[in-house]
Amino acid sequence: MKKYILFVLSAFSIIVKAQDKVEGMVMESNAEGKHIGLPGANVYWMNSQIGTITNEEGLFSLPFSEEYNRLIISYIGFRSDTLLIEKPKMIHHWLKPSNELDEVVVQEKRDAVQKTYFSAQNVITVNSAELLKAACCNLSESFETNPAIDVNFSDALTGTKQIQMLGLTSPYLLITQENIPMVRGASQAYGLTFTPGTWVESIQITKGAGSVVNGYESISGQINTELVKPLTDNRLFINGYANRNGRLELNTHINHKLNDKWSTGLYIHGNKRTQKEDRNDDRFLDAPLADQINVLNRWQFQNPETGWVSFFNIRFLVDEKQVGETVFNADEGRALNEAENPVLSGVEPWGSEIDTKRFDTSIKLGYVFPELPFQSFGFQASYSLHDQDSYFGLRNYEINHESLYSNLLFNSIIGDTRNKFKTGITFAYDGYDELVDTQNFQRDDVSAGAFFEYSYENLEKLSLTAGLRVDTHNRLGTFITPRLHVRYTPWERGSLRGSLGRGRRAANIFAENQQFFASARQVQLLDSGGSIYGLNAEDAWNYGISFLQGFTFLNRPGNVTLDFYRTDFRNQIVVDWENPRAISFYNLDGESYANSFQLEVNHEVLKNLELRTAYKYYDVSTDYRSGRLQKPLQAQHRFFVNLGYETEVTEKGSQWRFDYTLHTLGKQRLPNTNENPPEFRLGDFAKGYSLMNAQVTKIFSNAFELYVGGENLSNFRQPNPVLGSENPFGPNFDTSIVYAPIMGRMFYVGFRYKL
Repeated sequence: MKKYILFVLSAFSIIVKAQDKVEGMVMESNAEGKHIGLPGANVYWMNSQIGTITNEEGLFSLPFSEEYNRLIISYIGFRSDTLLIEKPKMIHHWLKPSNELDEVVVQEKRDAVQKTYFSAQNVITVNSAELLKAACCNLSESFETNPAIDVNFSDALTGTKQIQMLGLTSPYLLITQENIPMVRGASQAYGLTFTPGTWVESIQITKGAGSVVNGYESISGQINTELVKPLTDNRLFINGYANRNGRLELNTHINHKLNDKWSTGLYIHGNKRTQKEDRNDDRFLDAPLADQINVLNRWQFQNPETGWVSFFNIRFLVDEKQVGETVFNADEGRALNEAENPVLSGVEPWGSEIDTKRFDTSIKLGYVFPELPFQSFGFQASYSLHDQDSYFGLRNYEINHESLYSNLLFNSIIGDTRNKFKTGITFAYDGYDELVDTQNFQRDDVSAGAFFEYSYENLEKLSLTAGLRVDTHNRLGTFITPRLHVRYTPWERGSLRGSLGRGRRAANIFAENQQFFASARQVQLLDSGGSIYGLNAEDAWNYGISFLQGFTFLNRPGNVTLDFYRTDFRNQIVVDWENPRAISFYNLDGESYANSFQLEVNHEVLKNLELRTAYKYYDVSTDYRSGRLQKPLQAQHRFFVNLGYETEVTEKGSQWRFDYTLHTLGKQRLPNTNENPPEFRLGDFAKGYSLMNAQVTKIFSNAFELYVGGENLSNFRQPNPVLGSENPFGPNFDTSIVYAPIMGRMFYVGFRYKL
């Protein structure tokens, strides 16, 4: 009874303080009427850009305006509802799962890429509708239609796509899966290809310093992936894909609701490429021969009576790649690599094999106090074992990485729901065992930390999130990580944000730069007595400002975004490949910074025709031992356009969808090759170019759709991606200087079937 009285008094105090706001809680419908909050539900005023996303307890708050009176509440897998709101009030609303409906439900269209006006952090949410605009075979290919992330190729052999944000490569991003660190350590080079696109429910992209809740490693931002849920995913989903370069892929989801509390899903992914492609006639494969099997079993538990929610994942992956010359034989290449004193006759084909086995498991456990829905606690834990066995010609690289992570957190309020806090403790362990040629590197990283984050939300004018964490690390020492995010609303549909924060990380220099093993460069560690490969930890501050303004033009909604971010390194592991004979790693002596400016405009120019366009400018420079230079293979100017059009849905549920994307990159500085013989020298800069991708989808019914598309439709290719290809065991061999696609025009076809 005391708890009930406390809940009533808390609700009453919230109502009194919300005279000019609509506040409330979005919950999952249940027979008992328990307050089981739905985090991440979309709440917004119809025909406006004013909206928000419910927090982890399902709570929300919106400013009230007499201009709008219909409030839309939506959540993936649940029926969308429209409420008539004529005055500020407190709302408790239950959403019903969509699979309980027999009648036809008309839902308000929601943006495929959402930007909130009220969050203190600069977060962009990419939902499943956006991911369907491209093939999205894996997570690394899920950003082609989003200007917040840059997608680049890492080398001329594997064709693996690497991502960048704010002018910095993916190691400076914290990449998480449901807020548990995922792509890090040994998986930095290829880890994004280990998450199939069909497994992704949504992606949250945070620019600038992230939350202290998720750790200290984020420097330029965070990418969090939410996976599909067994309870709300289709009972059966099958996706098939094939392209003209010989890549075949099949994804299968099988979900089953065991009872009112338990649901489980089995997700199976396989891809294969056995077709050899060499369109530029340099005798090297344009794309690797590949074979991957990836199996995930996912369990979901919800108990409406007690407020407990839990997810448990277990996954096993085998990924095999073969790269090199088209005539390379893996058995012969392996024998040559394993020979103690190999004697080369000059005719041996060059090749490489990269074999990865990975096991990982994770658990998330949460409890929401049924009578105090603003209060909860959660526990996250994960374990992974990553084993990569690879060789590149005569060079070896092997890495075994064992990782353990746990995070315990508590959420509540101070006085009322405008003042919230999160606090908790973190423990992490990473064990590395690496073989680089004949040299072995072993280390154990152990850290423990505590954090506190305070949030103030006054949606009419101001939101603030201030966090602080203290960590002790056996190699980085004891250090403090502060983060601050502020949002101010100067006028209607305007949102001004500022952020600053510090990040630290132990750079895994070999795992993050594997492309250099496929070259004749000698590895040089110019250590200074540090604790990580003889080097010191990386340390940087990130500062940013962003402005989002919604508008209505020709009676159609749109928004424009301006943002500027700067990253200043106090220490950085400089990756110096300005000498074509070596790749050197050393601590920064001087300055290293990354300035990023972006202008983005989104608008529905015609009915069902949406335009997204952006311009980006990067100034990324580092003090090398040879002087200050721009970052190599980094276009300072980028231009982006995406057009998407959808026809109206017919009575039978059929529809057409069209999507077109243009990427234009300016000139890029190339690393110095002046010490090479004249025939192997490159210029100072590579010329700019443009890439075009397009896709057409025909939706025949709610159960079946077919899509066809093309990438690099302009057929632009880098003319000389492999230097010294005629003598791959010679001193001029180098596959690392890649600034453009190697593959030419590529077409693909696929289908999706669901029940």
